[in-house]
Amino acid sequence: MKLDLLGDRKRTHHCGDLRKEHAGQKVFLAGWVDVRRDLGNLIFLDLRDHTGVTQIVCNPAVSADVHDRAEEVRSEYVVGVEGEVVVRTAGTVNPQLSTGEVEVMARSLLILNEAKTPPFPLEDETKTSEETRLRYRYLDLRRGRMQRNLRLRSRAGQVVRAHMGEHGFQEIETPFMTRSTPEGARDYLVPSRLHHGHFYALPQSPQLFKQLLMIGGFDRYYQIVRCFRDEDLRADRQPEFTQIDIEMAFPQREELFDIIENLMEKLFALVDVKVPRPFARMAYDEAMEKYGSDKPHTGFGLEWKRVSFAPGDAEKVRVAQPIKALRVPGWGGASRSQLDKLQEAAKSLGADWFSYIKMDGGTPQSPLAKALEAPSLNAIAGSVGAQGGDLVLLVGIKSAASRDAFRMLDNASGELRLDLARKLELIKPGAWNFLWVVDFPMFEFDEKENRFAAMHHPFTSPREEDLEKLESDPRAVKARAYDLVLNGSEIGGGSIRIHRQDIQRRVFKVLGLTEEQARERFGFFLEALEYGTPPHGGIALGWDRITALMVGESSIREVIAFPKTASAIDMMCEAPAGVDEEQLKELGLKIKTE
Repeated sequence: MKLDLLGDRKRTHHCGDLRKEHAGQKVFLAGWVDVRRDLGNLIFLDLRDHTGVTQIVCNPAVSADVHDRAEEVRSEYVVGVEGEVVVRTAGTVNPQLSTGEVEVMARSLLILNEAKTPPFPLEDETKTSEETRLRYRYLDLRRGRMQRNLRLRSRAGQVVRAHMGEHGFQEIETPFMTRSTPEGARDYLVPSRLHHGHFYALPQSPQLFKQLLMIGGFDRYYQIVRCFRDEDLRADRQPEFTQIDIEMAFPQREELFDIIENLMEKLFALVDVKVPRPFARMAYDEAMEKYGSDKPHTGFGLEWKRVSFAPGDAEKVRVAQPIKALRVPGWGGASRSQLDKLQEAAKSLGADWFSYIKMDGGTPQSPLAKALEAPSLNAIAGSVGAQGGDLVLLVGIKSAASRDAFRMLDNASGELRLDLARKLELIKPGAWNFLWVVDFPMFEFDEKENRFAAMHHPFTSPREEDLEKLESDPRAVKARAYDLVLNGSEIGGGSIRIHRQDIQRRVFKVLGLTEEQARERFGFFLEALEYGTPPHGGIALGWDRITALMVGESSIREVIAFPKTASAIDMMCEAPAGVDEEQLKELGLKIKTE
């Protein structure tokens, strides 16, 4: 096939631009052939670009050459069309297209490139496997859905930059190659060619650098930045991801909250969502008790409550105190099979004790009735406000031998609550529930390592009123940390940082780091703290998660141009891949085989 050259021709309009008011104009369009329909005497081409589709008419009475060339065209060929915009007759108007009242009568048709038949239909809704879509991602990106997602992400990025500029923040880039600081997720390591046996690490976040910028006198910093974590993946995680990284000096928490809430308001306006402000605040302890999660979905009811049996009753039912109870309105008639499934779910999630109370009549019905009298059961049901026709679910642990047993119970109750909400169809689309979760514990105990770990990161400041408890009672110390949650997804996390070296050293000590280990890993940062560090704090917002929620996608892969699979593989580039011996030799590396 003979291909044409574009030459000095320039598009006059995009394919989705044309309307009745353009009738009579001479235009030049370019794009991909979406559909070709050959009616013999006429050939119709639906020409597509990112703005939409325009119908092209190839009529031999107007141009025999155009009609002949159109016979060679197939779907996904790249073509340019010059012609006149004409109004369609009443019976041929296509109301499904924004350009459906007009068409272009072609007088010149350029075939700029041919195309093989795509391995899957390039339609908005496709049943093609994700593996195939990622293998041919460059074709998948042509689908209207992917075009809309990524173009919205681009517009949203412009909103972020404008908003941060309005509030006096400077956009500053931080290094991609730094040193490994093994706290938290695993680092991606980069071997040095010039210094054999030494490695750079790709940053899990710009945490230390943004704090150093505060020391350097840049009061307000932000960056839309790539970060890297070598961790197990889920629908909302990728080995390389993007966050909006923000830090400010001399911060008041409420001032930062106001800046972020206003940003969310502007971003969600792009998808016609009105965000109510101010966002609700909830302490971590309340979130765990009521919702069994530090990122609770507050868009529906079903709140747990910690309750205890009367003295003597706990021994009869053999459960550690307290247990958790949840009222399920109107579910007093739940079947045995429904309750058995809930029990299986609860136990699989870590709650090894499960029971229930049915308020389906005058006398409460429960498996516990063998051990407890009706007044005891009514007291438990009444503590969560249960009424006639309700069901009360009870979960607990048989033994509190583990330090984290009750935390496991909270987590199990949270998952069970979400499972119930899905069964009862309580999670309604189109509702947006923002929440600040505050007052996190400073530390969590790692049973495997037999030491305390930072719940957020080791540079988070403890509350001033808890400083005296750092060494004596680390479990009781609360952090000046906060997370931003939307519909049960954590979309941001931040804190007021430690700006004093003496406090930073005390925190490292609680975390089990010796003076030598702290100096080895964070020596440059500890030294920087000696040179007049201002109070500072900030937040990192999960850019991929936010944009996925905005466009209604359940996976962040749908808003990333070239994502990895759940096993961290790039299907298109076939990465990771092996390298040749010469490259390894230059780096001073050898592959060890078992």
